[in-house]
Amino acid sequence: MLKNLKSDAFKILNEAIESVLPENAVLETLKSLKLHDEKIVLVAIGKAAWRMAKAAKEFLGERIKKGIVITKYAHNAGPIDDLIICEAGHPIPDENSIKATEMALKLVENLSKNDIVLFLISGGGSALFEKPKGSVTLEQLQKITEQLLKSGANIVEINTIRKHLSEVKGGRFAEKVYPAKVVCLILSDVLGDRLDSIASGPAYPDETTSEDAINIIRKYGIEVDENLLNELMEETPKSLENAEHYIIGSVKTVCIKAEEIAKKLGYNTMILTTTLDCEAREAGRFIASIAREEKNNSLPLKKPCAIIMGGETVVHVTGNGKGGRNQELALSAAEGIAGLEDVVICSVGTDGTDGPTDAAGGIVDGKTLEKLSKAGIDLDEVLKNNDSYNALKTVEGLIFTGPTGTNVNDLIFLLVS
Repeated sequence: MLKNLKSDAFKILNEAIESVLPENAVLETLKSLKLHDEKIVLVAIGKAAWRMAKAAKEFLGERIKKGIVITKYAHNAGPIDDLIICEAGHPIPDENSIKATEMALKLVENLSKNDIVLFLISGGGSALFEKPKGSVTLEQLQKITEQLLKSGANIVEINTIRKHLSEVKGGRFAEKVYPAKVVCLILSDVLGDRLDSIASGPAYPDETTSEDAINIIRKYGIEVDENLLNELMEETPKSLENAEHYIIGSVKTVCIKAEEIAKKLGYNTMILTTTLDCEAREAGRFIASIAREEKNNSLPLKKPCAIIMGGETVVHVTGNGKGGRNQELALSAAEGIAGLEDVVICSVGTDGTDGPTDAAGGIVDGKTLEKLSKAGIDLDEVLKNNDSYNALKTVEGLIFTGPTGTNVNDLIFLLVS
């Protein structure tokens, strides 16, 4: 039965991710908006930027007068008519992030109130769309971003800092294109679809404050140069008159699709949460405990069952190994399900890249811990060193999808038969 469970797991994750690919969502939204004679400038940012821009250009054609696509390295699938295509750093901004953003700002200079900036936003936009504010240097921005990513801070906290150190985040991009209107189509990668935090809210009034930013610095013990503290004290825009926002896909969408597929495969199903946001290791252990409850007591569902979750866990990096939050979650669950038959736990990033690796996530079953032991791998040591990638690679527990062209957080599910 285990072989069928793994086959089902891959069917669920592949078809669920397919449901949030940007093309259909972009097209359906543009049809409903009925943009007609206005001059349109296209700006697309994020891991899904290329596919979103491709769909928009195919639909709107010559109504798009000029435009730019800023996406992650290896997420560019080729030319799109006369649009400028740029690749840049993620999750840490680099020189290409700044160069591409400056090009985007040039494209939206001197627009009138009759012009529209079609702003296509997806996960990853915070690193890819960046121009440091005031005295902030790229090196300082890279250093503080790296510290935040390793600290265990959640995405809202990280983006609070980013917004207060940027010329284009926290509503400042919308201010720069005024009086033109900004129409934002958004693939959400932030739990709860918080618009001021998705890609650090370049065109949305910021709900966070300078005080919030300073408190986050203190909370996680982040090392900050004096000039950054001064920049953090300048408030972001709290109101904007020229922006419209449409969420066209989210982790809720992918969870609903995963449940639909699992039902068709014969599983009793439950979406447990779409806002999972704890430590990856704790999430893995918790999900393993649900697996034990299912095997022992058929609770909370009768078997066969699929318990589905969405969200974005965090990893507090203490080692120098290789991995990502989904791999660490899966590996952390392995001990709790050791010896259980017909149990599979899968955790995958919908963008196809988990952390700084080429894997999308991890998949484990009741035999994973035994395989690790036979290979001479100590699970506790691996987790301590944050080396989930190499451990899962040894036991064929990595999931590879390649870049998917979308990004709506993570899909996690448990299958029990």
